[in-house]
Amino acid sequence: MAAVTSIKLDDELKGRVQSLAAARRRTSHWIMREAIAQYVEREEKREALRQDTLKAWEDFQATGLHATAEEVEKWLSSWGTDNELPAPECHE
Repeated sequence: MAAVTSIKLDDELKGRVQSLAAARRRTSHWIMREAIAQYVEREEKREALRQDTLKAWEDFQATGLHATAEEVEKWLSSWGTDNELPAPECHE
C-alpha cells in the first residue's frame, strides 16, 4: 500500500524534473519516486558499510588481529591469475 507524501521543490528543480520526465516519457511522480528509491538504496548500503567498518575497528582494537596493506595488495594482485593466492591470515 502506498501512502501520499508531499514534497516542496523550488521552481528551478521542479522544472528540471518536469523536463526530464518529458524526455523520458514518464511522469514527474515516477521520476521523483525512482530518484528517492535509488537514493535510499545507496544510502542504506553506505550505512551498512559504515557499520561494518565500525565493527571491524572495534574487533581490531579488542584483538589486535590484522593483515597488512602489503599482504592484502599481494593477494588482490593475484586475483585472476593462474597463481591466485589465498586470503592473508590475520595476525597480531
